[in-house]
Amino acid sequence: MKRLVVLTVIAITVLTGGLALYLFWVGTLLSRIATNLEESADLARDIDGHAKVIRPGVMRINRIGGVVAGALPLLYGPAEQIVRAVAARPAPEPAGQGSESGTRRSRGEGVGFNPPG
Repeated sequence: MKRLVVLTVIAITVLTGGLALYLFWVGTLLSRIATNLEESADLARDIDGHAKVIRPGVMRINRIGGVVAGALPLLYGPAEQIVRAVAARPAPEPAGQGSESGTRRSRGEGVGFNPPG
């Protein structure tokens, strides 16, 4: 009976020691994670502070970009006419040589601005 009590006490001591080591290890990991999260939060605050300075400029750039993007369809029509006018004129061939260039590829159907009517 005395041997059973001693083995039980030893088993409880080993389990308690193992649990203590495990909890110490987990606590160390959690402490390291907390430190990294704190540093990340500081960096995020710094980035937000820098972004507050440039937000008005970005909003202005986006507004101007929208105006430019809205004007692009109006420029497609004249650009397509210029391309057609240039492509319609045959290039003078050098004397004694045939045309070695292939046919001009189109950019595809439906590209460009077609005014209504």
